[in-house]
Amino acid sequence: MCGIAGLIDLTGKRQPDRLTVQRMATALWHRGPDDEGYLIRPGFGFASRRLSIVGLGDGRQPIFNEDGTVAVVYNGELFDYPERKAELEAKGHVFKTHTDTELIVHLYEEHGEDVFSELKGQFALALIDFKKQTIFLARDRVGIAPLHWMRHGDWVYFGSEIKAIMASGEVPAVTDPRGLDHVFTFFAMSNRRTMFEGVNALLPGHYLRIAFRPDGKPAEIVERQYWDFDFPDAGEEEDPADANALIDEFEATFRRSVEKRLRADVPVVSYLSGGVDSAYVLATASSLRGAPVPTFTIQVPGKELDETSDALVTARHVGSRPTILTCDAKVISDTYTKLIASADSPVIDTSCAALWCLSQEVRNQGYKVALTGEGSDEAFGGYMWFKLRQLSYWMDIGGVKGSDWLNRFVRRTMSPHQPDSKLREIDDMVGRAHAQTLIYHLVSQSRDRYFSAGLKEQLGAHTAYEDVELDTERMRRWAPLNQSLYYGYKVHLPGLLLNHKGDRVAMANSVETRYPFLDEDFIALTSRLAPRWKLRGVMRDKYILRQAAARMLPKEVAFRPKGMFRAPLAESFFVDAPAYVRQLMSREALIKTGYFDPDTVLADYNAIASGQAGRKINVFLKMGLSGVLSTQLWHHLHMGGGLCDLPELSPRPEVERPTPPLPSKAA
Repeated sequence: MCGIAGLIDLTGKRQPDRLTVQRMATALWHRGPDDEGYLIRPGFGFASRRLSIVGLGDGRQPIFNEDGTVAVVYNGELFDYPERKAELEAKGHVFKTHTDTELIVHLYEEHGEDVFSELKGQFALALIDFKKQTIFLARDRVGIAPLHWMRHGDWVYFGSEIKAIMASGEVPAVTDPRGLDHVFTFFAMSNRRTMFEGVNALLPGHYLRIAFRPDGKPAEIVERQYWDFDFPDAGEEEDPADANALIDEFEATFRRSVEKRLRADVPVVSYLSGGVDSAYVLATASSLRGAPVPTFTIQVPGKELDETSDALVTARHVGSRPTILTCDAKVISDTYTKLIASADSPVIDTSCAALWCLSQEVRNQGYKVALTGEGSDEAFGGYMWFKLRQLSYWMDIGGVKGSDWLNRFVRRTMSPHQPDSKLREIDDMVGRAHAQTLIYHLVSQSRDRYFSAGLKEQLGAHTAYEDVELDTERMRRWAPLNQSLYYGYKVHLPGLLLNHKGDRVAMANSVETRYPFLDEDFIALTSRLAPRWKLRGVMRDKYILRQAAARMLPKEVAFRPKGMFRAPLAESFFVDAPAYVRQLMSREALIKTGYFDPDTVLADYNAIASGQAGRKINVFLKMGLSGVLSTQLWHHLHMGGGLCDLPELSPRPEVERPTPPLPSKAA
């Protein structure tokens, strides 16, 4: 993984200033401390910061094709690189490096604009075709690798992170109120919207096409989708009678996925929680390696939060001795500033800070690549809201949408000011009343309670759901569970799990995370299966995964109930709060930013700080106060400071780190 950045003159004439491009690249130093590269010509400037994982000695970007007519800067990994390279060499293509990046320019020669459908892995890239005078910006199917862009006048700025765009010094940093609304609705940035007005996230499975015009007029920016999640029509899913044969196919497909993600010229480690997802990844990886893969585990103090004992059952079974990192409320509060700086947005889920610390420990021990179990819950109905959606299925027998009516009734009861017509409008936007809308409604209680009158006026009748782009026509043909899984794949997964919990916290410490459950072939297999192989009954989630896991792991691990990885909410460090928290939550600071109602926020904040909150402030409002704090911190870090006495967050100095030996492989 790397960091890419650059700017494009839509007239195709002006050459970007090299110092500007360098500033953008420097802002991404953490994503690529090993190397840097530039390509600056009339019309555009590309920059790359490299984290060397494949082709350590000869992977400097940009990478060109044989005759220099195609060039690319790239962030990611193409896991089928050896096989595709062999195919292309058989067709006469000549490779000059040992890096997977070079695969892209040769595949482009073969497939042209259709190349993005050919790329398997996790990636974000900028490619120029000099002959056709066309530039492409593209992102992987599911949204593992980030890419942001902004049009400012006749210039387009892009970067792996927004901080690269802002580092140009040529674009304004202005808050987008609708971006903040996303955070307090979905507890993450869920679509193309960001916290910065005019800055867009390129959607997963999409690319931009910028073709320079011969008359010198500004080029048109065309956005196209090349891939989306898909499911069979209800009743047409695969439902084989031979369970063992299906589990065999499942196991073989997953094994290939893990094997590909173990490909690297540096050692690979694995994250380990108490759940079956990471346990199955670790067991499969260790089996393929013929030796235990090094593991890293988070310990969160507290009976309800600590998964360490469960994780150790798996570790002992596999033969691994995990590094256990303790993350209490103080560690999280100390890390919070780094988390928000890394995320480029407010972060409500404090467990992201624990994961930030975990990736830091991985890097401190000299590792660069970690396997993770994210993506399993979206495939197999792991979260409670998927189970609620399955339960509501029984209310819809006979074509009567009783579950939709009940969902709206509950939401209207919690928020009497919101009319039924508005709730029906929201449900139409997302394909019907999924259980997710009920969960998001609970989260957004804090939006209604804490947003200032001025912010509410700015938002007007707009709702964050308007920005969610779902193919509701296709959704209507799918089984109810698959409809809900699609919603999770499109909103929760890229917005939170692959962003704040994934790329941003890992790459902040120069660590690449890899996701076996998000392999293209594995998604294709699980998507076509009948819902009963994912969620059996109401509560037996991850059914086929658990059956496969039971072949490799103790039954207590394979069939352990789903638990949510959690960390102490920000309210846990409101008591005896650090100085920066007290300053950010002061009346003066709240008035200065203008996002929140000071009286309401301070009433709840002081109640928690004094230990008098009781049950009046529920868990969702506590999450909301975490959001208030992180928004204030985000504003301080990204909008000019002046709210608290935090030390300047400077780029990490380049330091020598030990390089662990490669693990042994099975003979």
